[in-house]
Amino acid sequence: MRAPQRIVQVCLFLVAAIALFGGSVQLLMGQPETTPRLDNLHRFMGGIYLSMGVICLWAGRTIRQQGTLVYLIAFSILMAAVGRLVSMGKVGLPEPTGLWLGYLIPELGFPVVIAVAHWMQTRDA
Repeated sequence: MRAPQRIVQVCLFLVAAIALFGGSVQLLMGQPETTPRLDNLHRFMGGIYLSMGVICLWAGRTIRQQGTLVYLIAFSILMAAVGRLVSMGKVGLPEPTGLWLGYLIPELGFPVVIAVAHWMQTRDA
């Protein structure tokens, strides 16, 4: 396996671990101290997040057969980061700020690394 393909695979496995853990927590905990509508939406998005982890895990394991799916995953991660940025712009940065910036920075970086490394791999193949 060439280095760009390994980079994509490692990034997909990291995203999978984050999404599997985060999605599971969101599904189980919901949104405490809120309205039923927001709790329902939070748990729904937790299910989406969890399923994204499964998709990333599968894509990482079958990386040699993947093409467009890798770009779609990178786009999904980027759109999640954009959603976070819009929220921060509208209602402010949640506390503790370091934690939320720690979520945002990889969400902005991973899509670029994944897309560029995958493009390098497919270009050379």
